[in-house]
Amino acid sequence: MSKPVLLTVDDDPGVSRAVARDLRRRYAETYRIVRAESGPQALDSLRELRLRGDDTALLLADHRMPEMTGVEFLEEAMDLFPYARRVLLTAYADTDAAIRAINVVDLDHYMLKPWNPPDEKFYPVIDSQLEAWLRTERATPGELRVVGHRWSSRSYQVRDFLARNQVPYTWLLDTAPEAAELLKAAGDPELPLVVTADGTTLSAPTDAELAAAVGLSTSPEADFYDLVVVGGGPAGLGAAVYGASEGLRTVLIERHASGGQAGQSSRIENYLGFPDGVSGAQLADRARRQAERFGAELITTGKVVGLETRGQARVVRQADGTEIAAHAVILATGVSYRWLDATGLDALVGVGVYYGAAMAETSSCTDEEVYVVGGANSAGQAAVNLSRVAKHVHILVRADGLEKSMSHYLIQQIADIPNIEVHTQTTVVSGEGTDHLERLTLAGPGGERIVDAHWLFVFIGAEPRTEWLDGVVERDARGYVVTGPDLVADGRRPAGWPVHRQPYHLETSVPGVFAAGDVRADSMKRVASAVGDGAMAVALVHRYLEQS
Repeated sequence: MSKPVLLTVDDDPGVSRAVARDLRRRYAETYRIVRAESGPQALDSLRELRLRGDDTALLLADHRMPEMTGVEFLEEAMDLFPYARRVLLTAYADTDAAIRAINVVDLDHYMLKPWNPPDEKFYPVIDSQLEAWLRTERATPGELRVVGHRWSSRSYQVRDFLARNQVPYTWLLDTAPEAAELLKAAGDPELPLVVTADGTTLSAPTDAELAAAVGLSTSPEADFYDLVVVGGGPAGLGAAVYGASEGLRTVLIERHASGGQAGQSSRIENYLGFPDGVSGAQLADRARRQAERFGAELITTGKVVGLETRGQARVVRQADGTEIAAHAVILATGVSYRWLDATGLDALVGVGVYYGAAMAETSSCTDEEVYVVGGANSAGQAAVNLSRVAKHVHILVRADGLEKSMSHYLIQQIADIPNIEVHTQTTVVSGEGTDHLERLTLAGPGGERIVDAHWLFVFIGAEPRTEWLDGVVERDARGYVVTGPDLVADGRRPAGWPVHRQPYHLETSVPGVFAAGDVRADSMKRVASAVGDGAMAVALVHRYLEQS
């Protein structure tokens, strides 16, 4: 195989030659150095590398270039080589632009000119980036192919699973010529058909089969851990990062994909440290990689259905009958969107009706009339994202306006987007269609009306789905987990609780079992507070272990 490429682009020929010279001095034996003097020229080189099947490990771009800035170049280069490490070369005066680029192109590092001496200012940075690239499990975009019906609920679920787990794939309608060839070669299998890079075919795979095929971990490496985290949303990922980084042998069990509801958000703009916003998927992917770097195990498609105490051990039981034991457990299962109570919609879920942002379907909404139900931030973020491709986005809210449930900055954004319309005091009565959603009946101030609609995205509040904790962990009337001082309010005390201490702040009615994030009663229901809960829960786990 040819050597991986280190590509440098700078419009100043002298600087360009100097960067290439320093790269060759240290890395020429292992990597091939490619030099370009403009963004378009560098993109042409990358396209040629992609066609030849060569890999690219590092992209080092100057920020100030006349035809295309370094940030603009890196943004386009990401589509060709998404796993290449991205470094921006900038003058001191441009550091603000470099910091903004961290969000725009998921920048890995920015380096100031001049970088002399290279042994101190250049090589340590490049070394660390190449080490990170070598540790990354890389897959070529488009290697995985999914063949299915346009209006198929299971085809949508497969694509949604891949998209939310950051697995690149190519989607083929079963009527396409390439799809027909694949189906014939596979012996006319049940759809959806998934074809992996090595030619393995999966007919209508389960999530667990799909996860195993794309290299996601589906089973734990051990039987006993210091900490089990149940749920891979912001709180769970935060707990996994802090737990593993502080020396606890940590395993996280996630049912579908890391990120939870936040992972479906197209743009989170009020999260500390991201002034230009960050997508939920991007934030979740960074947190997942960070947790794994510290040594946490992340299990996908794990469905926890039981929890019990066995002496000093806390044991979680999965739907397949397997058990994982630990000294402590953090419940971070978050919440799930409530289903819309409207006639006919249940049968259309996945074929026009979607709960959450449904990233796999966004591109299909081009030039379409799209309906979004809900008045909170998640609904607003989805509407803004969909407005970039849809002809018209209709936000349906039961209330008189958005002010009670949506952040001010988001309300202002929506007001400034001409193809978004907010319909207040409006609800969905019913939905109709043969093999997919075709019509909606809406009720508003003027009475009922029927509209043609193929796309309905629902964000109408949430519920914790904690039925599996019945009889084990104390919950409130709505199913949220009660923690800390609330457990001993009015002189109450959980049955079997040690008499020598009070429950810690995030501790549940079972000693050694903690709750973090949205599943906890009276939590703030924000990404930042959920991450904070995860970190605090780990600190309390340490205190619990010290006193046990």
